[in-house]
Amino acid sequence: MKTPCYSLLLFLFTLISSAQKSTYLISSIKDSLKENANAVVRLDQMDIIIASQRSMNIKTQRVVSVLNEKGLSDIDAYQHYDKSTSVKNIEAIVYDALGTEIKKIKRKDFRDQSAVSGSTLFSDNRVLYLDYTPVSYPFTIVYTSETETSNTAFIPQWYFLGGYYVSVEKCVLNVTFPGNLGFKKKEFHFSEFNINKTVDTDTRLSYEAVNILAQKAEDLSPSSRDLYPRIMMGLEKFHLEGVDGTATTWEEFGKWYGDKILSGTTTLPEETKIKIKALVGDEKDPVKKAKIIYDYVQKKSRYVSIQVGIGGWKPMLATDVDRLGYGDCKALSNYTKALLQTVDVPSYNTILYGDRYKSNIQSDFVSMQGNHMILAVPNGDNYTFLECTSQDDPFGYQGTFTDDRDVLVVKPEGGVIVRTKIYEDKGNSQTDKGSYSIDENGNLSGHISIASEGSQYSSKSRTETLQPTEKEAHYKEYWSKINNLKLGKVTFTNDKENIRFTEDVQITATNYGVILANKMIFPVDAFNQSKSNIKRIRNRKNPFQIQRGYLDTDEIEINLPTGFSIEFLPSNFELKGKFGEYKTEIIKKENNKLTYKRSMFLNKGKYSSKEYDEYRLFMEQISRNDNAKIILAKN
Repeated sequence: MKTPCYSLLLFLFTLISSAQKSTYLISSIKDSLKENANAVVRLDQMDIIIASQRSMNIKTQRVVSVLNEKGLSDIDAYQHYDKSTSVKNIEAIVYDALGTEIKKIKRKDFRDQSAVSGSTLFSDNRVLYLDYTPVSYPFTIVYTSETETSNTAFIPQWYFLGGYYVSVEKCVLNVTFPGNLGFKKKEFHFSEFNINKTVDTDTRLSYEAVNILAQKAEDLSPSSRDLYPRIMMGLEKFHLEGVDGTATTWEEFGKWYGDKILSGTTTLPEETKIKIKALVGDEKDPVKKAKIIYDYVQKKSRYVSIQVGIGGWKPMLATDVDRLGYGDCKALSNYTKALLQTVDVPSYNTILYGDRYKSNIQSDFVSMQGNHMILAVPNGDNYTFLECTSQDDPFGYQGTFTDDRDVLVVKPEGGVIVRTKIYEDKGNSQTDKGSYSIDENGNLSGHISIASEGSQYSSKSRTETLQPTEKEAHYKEYWSKINNLKLGKVTFTNDKENIRFTEDVQITATNYGVILANKMIFPVDAFNQSKSNIKRIRNRKNPFQIQRGYLDTDEIEINLPTGFSIEFLPSNFELKGKFGEYKTEIIKKENNKLTYKRSMFLNKGKYSSKEYDEYRLFMEQISRNDNAKIILAKN
């Protein structure tokens, strides 16, 4: 009598196992989803339950079929936690290409470590992450997690497509919330994707998207966050770091943040106050005082990074930074603010998105945004912004990490959205002056002075910190079109007052000039040939963006070898268009000398995909002319 029952159970178990197995078959993925994909997201579902102003539960299920090694980064199996956020559950199951379970990974098998290396102060800020090395490809990971937090000021942004070279079979977002908390949302880039809003009521919101194809990265494309669909969410009544908040305007939000979160964090020991007042002395000018304080902070403290997603927005106490000598962006900005208060200089905590790719605080969506903090010091009708995490940046220099974007300045009377410093294209300059000589065997010896300002200062000034081998590798890459390059004396002048970085470099190179029979051939532009290799992209889909323009001007004296005369000299060249201007000129002088002048101006801007070929041809003409050659004939 037991046999039929046993057989039935065995049959049902086999049926269920077979169904589960077929779910994760790699062969069941549509070919269209595999095209251009390193990974296929079979399911990405997030269920957010906001139970109250002080309680939010987030459940995540993410099923990813990894097709090759490059797709490992699309697994996204990690979870931050701290004293306000607990991880209720986290696990993963690995399946092979045939859908057979090969490994089960419990919480104890996830790496659990501090999110800040080398620091015990932030011991509450930790991250659980999956460190899995596959036996073979392809494989599938089913990752699930559940977290609970009292911080409802941050509702995760939802991305239907996470980036390039990954496709999505199905994507689901479900949000449940009380009707009295002022839930709000903002949708981005929905028009070109098949995304269905399945529920939209006073207490629930749901979206579903299916069969989103993998997108190829295209040179000069904007960030994927500016191309692909995503949703921002927020509450008008929220909770952060143990404090309730209510805000419908930036003024209200800034007032709450300053009064409830930042208040009480700028107290300093009396001995530190005495030291700072003595350091500033009789100086009366607020900006000059701020410069003295900024220099003090740079010499005294160092930056430690707290990974995005943890640490909240309440800075550690200024007394702790003063004692320990380190902190994250919030801590160091707040510490600098405390020191400035000691000498009666006002300053304001400023929240923004810090990244080389410019991203704005969404001014029409009042909510907790940003990933970075700097300090704003009033300077007339404007602000001087201080990057307090840097031990090297000149006073008031923003470089390419915080420039030209909307930020939230938290003033005592409330928050205000302002634009950070814009480095104009022509101010992002590089000025080259130098000379080189060619001997009768085609060998080159020369000297060049390269002065960089604006956003170009940001990248060039780092050269000063390179080790000798790194420095040699840098210049060999910079002058990659000069074969057999050898560096001579290299000196740097870092003028932080005028924010100008100057490199003085001596070089030699054998066989720069190629000798064929009685002729010598060599490129006239030895020092600043365009390296732009703009790829041809057929049927380009994405618009393209030049984030920052620049102006390069060169004046180089060329000493030709004795015993040779000029047989061919490149013509002067000029090019103008929507993308910029380019001009070269060669001037003959006495005693076998030439003066070569070059200017290259590029406009920043956003352009359509249809304009890409025009830009590519513009840059190709410049590259071709930069490689123009002089031909000498032996007398």
